[in-house]
Amino acid sequence: MIGKLNHVAIVVPDLAAASAVYKNTLGASVSEPNDLPDHGVTTVFVNLPNTKIELLHPLGDGSPIAKFLERNQDGGMHHICYEVDDIYAARDKLIAGGARILGSPEPKIGAHGKPVLFLHPKDFCGTLVEIEQV
Repeated sequence: MIGKLNHVAIVVPDLAAASAVYKNTLGASVSEPNDLPDHGVTTVFVNLPNTKIELLHPLGDGSPIAKFLERNQDGGMHHICYEVDDIYAARDKLIAGGARILGSPEPKIGAHGKPVLFLHPKDFCGTLVEIEQV
């Protein structure tokens, strides 16, 4: 059901500084920041030959990652994202298998302009999983 690894998301306390590390120190191609008010985050994508790193920073008071950053002041890995061909079929199969969707079971549009859902970390070995339709 799952396809390629789309990205690994890392919460960072300073988006500009983190972007500079990937761009200047590691020589990676780094996108401009993109505010996603519906998700409460600002994202930057680090483009790698085989996947992406998503740098996340809280946007607004209700950001779901603000508490993560409070507990982990230096930041850290937040989630992994897998591609799926059909997000609705994947959702239905996951729910039938006992997985829990975080929030609404209706997909939201994610950072790439495609439908996404988040899956409960307790159902996936302690890791928050995002699925994104390709």
